[in-house]
Amino acid sequence: MPSKLSSYCLFALLICCSIISIEVLAHGVDDNTRAFLEQNSGVQFVPFLYIGAKHMITGYDHLLFLVGVIFFLYKSRDVFIYVTMFTIGHSTTLLLGVLSDIQVNAYLIDAIIGLSVVYKGFDNLGGFKRCFNWQPNTQWAVLIFGLFHGLGLATKLQEFNLPNEGLFTNLVAFNIGVELGQFAALVVILIVINVWRKWPSFQQFSTLTNTLLMSAGVMLMGYQLTGYFIN
Repeated sequence: MPSKLSSYCLFALLICCSIISIEVLAHGVDDNTRAFLEQNSGVQFVPFLYIGAKHMITGYDHLLFLVGVIFFLYKSRDVFIYVTMFTIGHSTTLLLGVLSDIQVNAYLIDAIIGLSVVYKGFDNLGGFKRCFNWQPNTQWAVLIFGLFHGLGLATKLQEFNLPNEGLFTNLVAFNIGVELGQFAALVVILIVINVWRKWPSFQQFSTLTNTLLMSAGVMLMGYQLTGYFIN
C-alpha cells in the first residue's frame, strides 16, 4: 500500500505539472516582482537573491528537466556531475546574456527549454537507441540545454531594462539565488525519487513517468511556438 500511495502521489504531481495553466507555462513574473524590477536602482543583493531562488523553485520547465536528468542516476557522483554541467551552462548564458545584451526571442528560447524536457524524457525511455540506433552524449546534452535555460533566464531579466548601476552585483546575486533554489528543489526531488526507488513500482511506472515528462515538454513547446507565430 505505501508503494502504491507514493506512486500515485508522484503521478498526481507530474500530471499537475503537465496540465498546469497557460499562465504558469508562460513562466512569467508576478506583479510584486515585476514592480520591484521596474523600479529597482543600485545594488539590491538580497532582493535579487530572493527573486533568483523563487524563479527557480517556481520554474516548472527547469524542474521538469532536472527530474529527467536525475531520474536514472543512482550514484551521488553522477548527480553532482550532471547538475554541475547544467549549472555551468545556465550560469554562463545568464550572465553573458544580460551583460552583453544578447537579444533573443523569448518564445523561441522557452520552446527550446520545452524541447529539453521532451529530449530528456525521450532519452530516459531509450528512444534514441531504439529509433536511431544512436545515443547522444548525455553530459554534453545537459550542458547545451543548460545554456538555453540560462538564456531563458537572461531573457526574462532583459524585459525590465535593468539599470547599469549595480547590474553585475545584482546579476551575481540573482544567479546565486537560482543555484540556492535549484539546490533546495533538487534535495526534495532526490528524496522523493530515492524513496520511490525502494519500491517495485519505480520500474513498473518509470515508462509512464517519463512519458508524462515528455507530454509536459510538448505542451510547453506548443504554447511557446503558438505565441511566437501569433505575436
